[in-house]
Amino acid sequence: QVQPVESGGGLVQAGGSLRLSCAAAGRSFSTYTMSWFRQPPAKEGEFVSRINGRGSSTTYYADSVKGRFTTSRDNAKNTVYLQMNSLKPEDTAVYYCAASWFKSTPFYSDYDYWGQGTQVTVSS
Repeated sequence: QVQPVESGGGLVQAGGSLRLSCAAAGRSFSTYTMSWFRQPPAKEGEFVSRINGRGSSTTYYADSVKGRFTTSRDNAKNTVYLQMNSLKPEDTAVYYCAASWFKSTPFYSDYDYWGQGTQVTVSS
């Protein structure tokens, strides 16, 4: 079991960068697939990125962020990161970190553990 806690959100101008962190207290962090989801204001949530565990560290990205966002993990620190560059106003959302032990998918229902979210606001 892990308990994700996000940090690093804030207000940034379009074209700027932010790095989100997700510290996941608990055992066996390295075995979990860690994903980022986001929920824009008045819209449904969406998958952003994920990174596999169990020695793989393969990454996947939504088309809307590919080439701009990078996810990585540091298993020694039980932390996953989301580096966000060339931010756009449409990236404004609450960003959530989630963990899955069994699956590596872009679907909410496959994730067992969620953080409380961190707000990212991109001004134009």
